[in-house]
Amino acid sequence: MPRPYPEEFRQDVVRVARNRGPGVTVEQVATDFGVHPMTLWKWMRRADIDDGSKPGTTSQESALLREARRRIKLLEQENEVLRRAAAYLSQAHLPGKGSTRS
Repeated sequence: MPRPYPEEFRQDVVRVARNRGPGVTVEQVATDFGVHPMTLWKWMRRADIDDGSKPGTTSQESALLREARRRIKLLEQENEVLRRAAAYLSQAHLPGKGSTRS
């Protein structure tokens, strides 16, 4: 599912919110850009983690973990197919099970 806001837009809004003048609230910045204030708070928190200002899993690490989990799932499925194929083929070579050898 595509994200509703492009990454460049998110970065611009976060930069404006971080550099806002005195008396300007995050809520005002969010309203000016047409995003919900909670959305902007989440973007700012994510940017802090990605910048290393706060502890947490960065966006890049999250993407790597997601890809690794997807790959693991695929490999497990392939392994299951191979296991079943090996079991089937081992049954085909048992004496009296369709073998035509004399």
